[in-house]
Amino acid sequence: MNSTAEPLAFDIVARIAECAPELRSAERKVAALILDDLTGASRASIGALAQQAEVSVATVTRFAKAVGCRDVRELKLRLAQAAAVGQRFLQAGGPTDAPEPIATRVFDELQTALAHNHQLLRQAPLAEAAAALRAARMIYVFGMGGGSTALADEMRFRLVRLGRPVATYQDGLLQRMVASTVSRECVVIALSTTGRVPEMVENCKIARSYGASVIALTAPASPLARLADWVIPIVAFETDFIYKPSSSRYAMMMALDVLVTELAVSQGDESRELLRRMKHALDTHRGGGDRQPLGD
Repeated sequence: MNSTAEPLAFDIVARIAECAPELRSAERKVAALILDDLTGASRASIGALAQQAEVSVATVTRFAKAVGCRDVRELKLRLAQAAAVGQRFLQAGGPTDAPEPIATRVFDELQTALAHNHQLLRQAPLAEAAAALRAARMIYVFGMGGGSTALADEMRFRLVRLGRPVATYQDGLLQRMVASTVSRECVVIALSTTGRVPEMVENCKIARSYGASVIALTAPASPLARLADWVIPIVAFETDFIYKPSSSRYAMMMALDVLVTELAVSQGDESRELLRRMKHALDTHRGGGDRQPLGD
């Protein structure tokens, strides 16, 4: 076995919390110090850690081994990785900390995300992407994870209303299989807030290798954005209020709506006739007035 190989990944924060009850009193001081400031602990020397925790250097070394690390160096590496996730997920805080009602706080963050993304969408290549969808023999929508999975189906629902041939795939392996069957007449719409999901990026690369075009609703300058033919940009604005679902879902939905509306307008009379038929079919089934939504 190669002793220089990368150590297997594990959640150091969870490991420390799990081991804490069994640690010696001095080692628990080190645990408390680390959990209070992951970033600071990852950057401090072994001597500084010992001094701040008021323990010996040997205690810090024993602590590192007690929580599954080979030495203090590995401990600090894992702490740095954990700190990258964000201290906001380790500190107490919740709805009671909010100075205003939760509904107001959620609305304000949503509004901020939409306002920032509105400016980005004004510069996006919407007309070019809509033209590609209009000409496509088949459209495949890829989404993975929470919001992107749900919104992939939303994209399918919207495109069906406009008479576009479309299918949705959220499973990474199925995406890979579909990507290997595409041709130059196909378009893949990839939805990813971060643009960094390895399977999504790889599957879009496969689709492009077989000639398909890729429209990505994703973060600018991300790996997914770099390989896409057209990028409809989405930027997430996450705050320290971690209990609320990500407002990036609304930013992606706005980007989706704008792209599909661009397509609908570009189709002109064809879109109008398809929407009229759909409204007629719905109204004769459910009843209701002229201003009811096209759907339910």
